Formats: sequence, structure tokens, C-alpha cells
Amino acid sequence: MGRRKRGQPVDGWVCLDKPLEMGSTQAVSIVRRLFDAQKAGHAGTLDPLATGILPIALGEATKTVPFMMDAEKVYRFTVTWGVSTDSVDAEGVEIARSDVRPSCEAVEAALPAFVGDIEQVPPRFSAIKVDGQRAYDLARDGEEFELKARPVTIHEAAITASDTDSVEITVRTGKGVYIRSLARDLAAMLGAEGHVTALRRERVGPFSTESAVTLDILREMVHRGAASEGLLPVATALDDIPDLAVTETDAFSLRQGRPIVLLPRHVETLKARLRPGSRTVSVFGNGTLVALCSMRAGRLEPDRVFNLQPSSSEAPRAER
Repeated sequence: MGRRKRGQPVDGWVCLDKPLEMGSTQAVSIVRRLFDAQKAGHAGTLDPLATGILPIALGEATKTVPFMMDAEKVYRFTVTWGVSTDSVDAEGVEIARSDVRPSCEAVEAALPAFVGDIEQVPPRFSAIKVDGQRAYDLARDGEEFELKARPVTIHEAAITASDTDSVEITVRTGKGVYIRSLARDLAAMLGAEGHVTALRRERVGPFSTESAVTLDILREMVHRGAASEGLLPVATALDDIPDLAVTETDAFSLRQGRPIVLLPRHVETLKARLRPGSRTVSVFGNGTLVALCSMRAGRLEPDRVFNLQPSSSEAPRAER
């Protein structure tokens, strides 16, 4: 007989506004305990010195986490001029000092060089592994090592505030962008020293500050027995994946791991909505997410099947 899972079968996403000086793993643990959930995970680490959007998946929502890895992100950060640190943030040790204070115009002129598909070297204080060890562990031990540049994409970058000693920049990025590396490289281009003194993530895919809740708000919801008010549907993470409503018979087949045949008109509609290189379609039955499927040769083959209770909040946008 299998061991019974601890906690409750809670399914959905929490769009957490993570506070300063709290790690992502700690935030997930707190949210999991508040909901007494059996399972939890997050979509994209946020440093302790950063605040803002940390999407936390509970229960069946953890099956959709991989679809958030490529999500666009929006960051707002402040670079303070005059001092560079080894970690490129306020937690690091000073390594250089300068009287250079780039003007707003100079920063604005430099930013286009960092927009588009670029090569970026991650910061030494990062979780990237070097010969099996985390880079930040090697950096703290004073070890010498090099990190290779990697391709990343920055879609937009704009100054949102500035004064003599600092500049605030908002960027929209693809996956894998290090804001501290951007600040480091920007300072170097401007012949200045600088480090990140504030960092806030304002959006991760469909999760934004508009739908975010703080830990205090979540605790208040739990206290009055309304924890579900802090949950977003499992399908929230599938916002840019085409969806299809199916009959109860087809939904049953998918839940059993069997493929279903599509009508030609639905094949054409879904093909037009698929992202380049993707075959993934989300399928709903009676307004409830049933499965994530691959479309092949006019059929939908289930890849991930969901065990969710009927809910109108999961309703799709297309019908079969």
C-alpha cells in the first residue's frame, strides 16, 4: 500500500510579490504551508535582494512549470554609479571606485547596444555550474575561473528615472538574462563603476504585479478561510498555447492516455495558432483543463494529463 501524501490536493498558481531578503525556495515553502498543499514549485528563481513576481505552482499546476521557462520577463532596476562590487549588487565587496557619473543622455545612447540578440557573460556570483560546482561558491572561495558568454535576448530597454548618482532602467527580456551582467556591461561601456542597488521583477509571462499578492495578504486570506481567493487557475501558465474544448468522450480518452482524432477544420485553426516549432495544445472538457497534447497527423496525443475538479475558471477560448 502506497504512503499517503501529506497535505491537501490544492491546485493552481499563486502570483507572489516576493519581499526583499527572502529566497525563492523559502517563499515556496511558506506558500505551501499556508495552503497545506501536497506539492509546490516555482517558475524562475528570484534573488533574495530582488522583489516582485515569483509565480508559485501548487499541485497539478507544477505540471505546467516547464511552459513558463521561456516566458518573457520585465525587470525594473537601479544602477548606482561610483562603486563596483564583486557580485555587482549591494551585497558584494567593493572592487573599484570612480568619480564618473554618466549622464542620462549617455545611458540612453548606450542602451541600444544591449537590445536584441546579444552575447552575455553571466556574473561570477551566479548558480551556473563550473566543473560540477556553483559559480558563486567558487567566487566566495576566491577561485579563479571563467564563464563563457551565452546568447540571450533583450526585447526592450528604457530609462524610467535618473539623477546624478543613479539611473533606473526597465527591460523586457527573454529567458536567461542576468540583470547584474547588464549593469556591469553598461557601466563598462560608459567608462564608469556601478552596481545594482534595487531590482524588481514586474512580470513573468502572464503573471504581473496587477494580479500579485503579498505574503501578508495570503495570510489574511487563510485566516478568514478564503485561501482560494489567492489562487489563479492551473491554465494561467498556458496563456499563449492554443486551446480546444472537447466532448466528454474525447476527454475521457485523453485521461486514459489515448489520442483523439481532430476534424480537419480544427486542425487548420490550431495550426494557425501554434507557436513556431511547437505542437502543444491545451485541451479542456466541460471548462476544466484535461491534458496538454501534441498535435500530429490530425490527432491530439496526450503528453501531460491533469486530475482537476470541474471549474468554470479553467474555460478555454476555442471549441471542438
